[in-house]
Order: sequence, then C-alpha cells, then structure tokens
Amino acid sequence: MKALEFRRSIPRYAILKLFGSRFRRLCTSGIAPLALRDLPEPGFPTAHWVRIRPRLAGICGSDLATLCAKGSTYLAPVTSLPFVMGHELVGTITEVGGAVSRVRVGDRVVLHPALGCAARGIEPACAACREGRDALCRNVLRGDVSKGIQIGYCRDTGGGFSESLVAHESQVYVVPSEIEDRAAVLVEPLACALHGALRASVPAGETVLVIGAGAIGLLTVAALRATGCAARIVVAAKYDHQRRGAMMLGADALVDARGAVSARYANWAGALDAEVLKPELGKPAVLGGAATTFDCVASSDSIDDGLRFTRSGGTFVLVGMPGIPRGVDWTPMWFKELTVHAAYAYGPERLADGRRQTFDVAIDLMQTWGPKLATLVGEPFALRDYRAAFEAALNTSRRGSAKTVFAIDL
Repeated sequence: MKALEFRRSIPRYAILKLFGSRFRRLCTSGIAPLALRDLPEPGFPTAHWVRIRPRLAGICGSDLATLCAKGSTYLAPVTSLPFVMGHELVGTITEVGGAVSRVRVGDRVVLHPALGCAARGIEPACAACREGRDALCRNVLRGDVSKGIQIGYCRDTGGGFSESLVAHESQVYVVPSEIEDRAAVLVEPLACALHGALRASVPAGETVLVIGAGAIGLLTVAALRATGCAARIVVAAKYDHQRRGAMMLGADALVDARGAVSARYANWAGALDAEVLKPELGKPAVLGGAATTFDCVASSDSIDDGLRFTRSGGTFVLVGMPGIPRGVDWTPMWFKELTVHAAYAYGPERLADGRRQTFDVAIDLMQTWGPKLATLVGEPFALRDYRAAFEAALNTSRRGSAKTVFAIDL
C-alpha cells in the first residue's frame, strides 16, 4: 500500500528545529523525515479490529508540529516509530476481525484515534478509561499494540495518510448518510473543539474571546453556538477567509491577530471593554476583557495575550496544541485569579440532556452544521502531492481554506 511514513532522524530534526520556523519550506523539502513509501498493510492485533480504507484524511496542527519539529519532546516516549501519519479521517471498512460485532464491511466511519485500554485489550481498564476518558489512558505503553497515544503515532496501526489502516472496533463510529465526506472528515477536530468549548460555562451577556481562526478556532466558534452559547463572541483572526468563516459560524465581532503590540492591544481593548496600561518596560497590563478566552493557537504570544485579555475572575481555556511557550508572563493568571483549563482530545461531556461521549455529540451536530462546516475544507490533494499539501496547510491564506485534506480512493 502507499503511505506517508514518518521516520525520526536526529540530524534532520536538529536542522528543522533550528531553521524550520524561519524557513518554512524546509518542512516540506527533502529534509523533512517524511516520505511516500510502499508498505505492507498493517495486520490485526486481535480479532476485535477492523481495516479501513480512508476516503478523506485531514492534516492536523499536531501533524504540522511533528513535521516541522515545533512540538515539545514530551510525547516522544509515548510514540512508536516509524509511524504512518494521519488521525482525522472518514473511510470505509474493508475487512473485519472474527470477533467484531459493532460494524460491518462497507460501513462509512470516522475514527476516534485514542488507543486506550479497550483498544489495547487491557482488563481491568485504568481509571481514566473506566470514566470514558480513554484519550488520557494510563496504559499507552502496554497491551496488544506498540506504545502510542493514538493512531497516527503508533507503529502497528498505520494512519490516515495511507491506503489502509487498522482500528479497534470501539474506535469507529458509523457516519449517517446525510453527512457528506467533507463534513465527516471534520468530526474528530470538531470533537476536540467541543471538548474545549464545554470546559467553560459562559452566561448570556458575557463576552468570549477566541484567539485564532484556523480550523480549531473556527470549530470552537461553531461548537459554542451549536451547544447553545448565547454570549458575545469576539474572534482574533489573521486572514480574510478566517474572518468570513468566523462570521458565518456565529462570531459577533472580529479583532486583528496581526500587527505591533500597541496597535493590536488598542484594537482588542475596544472590542473587549478593556483598559490597556503601559508600564515603563515590557508589554502592557490589561484591566477588564473577556469573561472566557479560548486560545486556539497556543503559541507564546497567544497565551501571553490571552491571559492579559481575560478579565478578573475569568476563565482561560487552552485548546490548541502548545509547543514550548517562552516569554509568557503568568502574572495575570495570579493577579486576576483566573481559572485555567487545558483541553486535550475528548471525553464524556456534561450537557443539558446528560453525559454523552464527545464523538456522539459531534456526529449529531454534523447533521445540522455539516453543510456550513464542509465549506472550511479545501480541494483535496493526492498522497503523491504530499509536499504541496503540507505547504498549503502551513500557508492557508494562499488557498483560502481552513482545513487541508488528502483524498484517497475517491
């Protein structure tokens, strides 16, 4: 089968770490440790696994961070190499193990990529998995497959950037026929955004700030509106297509995420009922601001700005995948007594109608929101054009789309 395989190379990692941020083309050049290869199809670890042929597979921010050596090395010990990338996908089941009962050949499915105790065949399950929080599984080094927190970072399972991967039957969700592929491929990132959006309860009349209008930022806006948030939503965006997407999905106001600190802070203060105070040295202090801030970028600047522009007693939610933040002044968190949440992956969500798994909620919402969200997806790339695809994902303003995807077997 054809697959995009990532192999670690310390010399290449060092080059990308030193120069990748400055020269982005290095990330999509021959220096990047990613290549299209002919690989054998992964086998079934047990009879409870299924084989999937992806139809569309999305490029996630974590994929870009891995490719460009921008992420933290914290997760390296829970990854097995080499691995086939890709964990956001919609695909068709082509084979099932002898003990599979939940799905059948021909079903169109989306993937819950976390490799928790159920997928690893571990009994009794760890405390997190017993609570339905398998993305926080304690046993990611053990069980029926190699170490790895999820498919797309595990040597044994394959990944979405390929013609074939395997998943435990508990990891696949059948997609209703009315949800088109371009919406279905967003179910996994929508689930991540939902998990973040539901970390804070924002009353009507308050103001929410969403920093970043890439895929996760826009899906966070959609998740807030789709789950009944009646607060005023202000979105910090860089590009025209991001601004259009934010307003389409329910934002009330936009602020510019670009520019010098003085101009940016003046713009944000006007939209967020905040007061900017200039010290003798360093960045301004801010009084007032949003009741809740969702940081969907997780860069040093976005974290620093978000903490400053969250009002006293407010809530700051980190939804984006952080690299290694440097130069963040944590004083606002202490001085304003902020509540700070991190949102990783998915879990059982507390909703008005009870507790439900994030993927079930995301699929239900897609039946209404799918047509709008599908417009965030750009024209698909073939696997052989992977360098162009990653370049497009790194430079979304050029194509005017929030999500870059591969098409396999369409």
